[in-house]
Amino acid sequence: MVCEGPNSIKNRSPLLPERHPVQDFFVCDVFDAAPKADMASMAHPVFSLSTKPDLRVRRYEHNDAWIEIKPSSDGLATIHDRDILIFCISQLIAAINEGRQVSQAVRFRAYDLLTATNRMTSGRGYELLKGAMDRLAGTRITTNIVSGNKEITRGFGLIESFEIVRQHRDGRMQEIEVKLSDWVFNAIKSKEVLTLNRDYFRLRKAIERRLYEIARKHCGRKPEWRISLDLLRKKCGSGSTLKEFKRLVFKVCKDDEANDHFPDYRIRIDDRGGRGKDVVIFESRGSIPAINNGGATDRGAVRPLDPEIYHAARMDAPGWDVYELERQWRIWMEMSDAKLPRNPEAAFLGFCRKWHQKRRPTQFGSV
Repeated sequence: MVCEGPNSIKNRSPLLPERHPVQDFFVCDVFDAAPKADMASMAHPVFSLSTKPDLRVRRYEHNDAWIEIKPSSDGLATIHDRDILIFCISQLIAAINEGRQVSQAVRFRAYDLLTATNRMTSGRGYELLKGAMDRLAGTRITTNIVSGNKEITRGFGLIESFEIVRQHRDGRMQEIEVKLSDWVFNAIKSKEVLTLNRDYFRLRKAIERRLYEIARKHCGRKPEWRISLDLLRKKCGSGSTLKEFKRLVFKVCKDDEANDHFPDYRIRIDDRGGRGKDVVIFESRGSIPAINNGGATDRGAVRPLDPEIYHAARMDAPGWDVYELERQWRIWMEMSDAKLPRNPEAAFLGFCRKWHQKRRPTQFGSV
């Protein structure tokens, strides 16, 4: 036993030491936050569309990007499990926009998440929420897709961990803490997110939700966007045959024709190209402001770039902040009175290559 001397007693604080300091977490309290999702997982087939446990290991490659998703024994995280991430991302972005500090650990009331994402608040709803968190934590990803200016090439979960902080007497979760993965949190800090229509949470079918995500990401504010049926099947991560996938998409088209329910976009299939050449067309309903297609001297003339082009820009201009390069490119376009490029992405990459050749990356920060 160690005795305290008179000096230590004299200098001792009248307060006991704080044995359980407050953890570093963000409390979700923005009840009207607009739904937002990270662009990387909107563009790539991270989530399963199956209603049964999906135990497939999947790998998707497109251009220079690749992603490999491995399930746990509970199966891959599903498109409906994604609601948890959307809720957390929405809360953190709203807080950042208000100038508040956020952290990778997010604490929220289970009831708030269930109501914000249009899920059941019955006992069954809480059970499904627990299963969703198990699958999100168990699904492991390895990828070279850039998120928040960083290329993550190690394995990670969609969420690193979760904890049920408090429960009701009947066992239902009351308060939950989720720690987001570096991949998701980097996207939040860099605001590589897109706002979703609140009716997204009302879409019943998994394929409808996935089709909306793809349309929101790739069609965006453009009047129209086209993609081959086969490539769309890959982007959806569907395990169906091409014939079955066409039937599923056609059913979505017919349902929307009858009910006009698909948010922000109309969808149709053009199969006039012959066998194996079907094209799916997404058309904006005008609920998202259209891109200005005015003359070259109009400041909004050059449409927003496809977010996927920034990875290629980093390869062509290593060490440079690609968003600053884009700003310099747009200023140059206006000052030179250049014609509106037919392919803005290609024009921007050409600018990046020339910029990198003529300058060293010391003027305005690296990526």
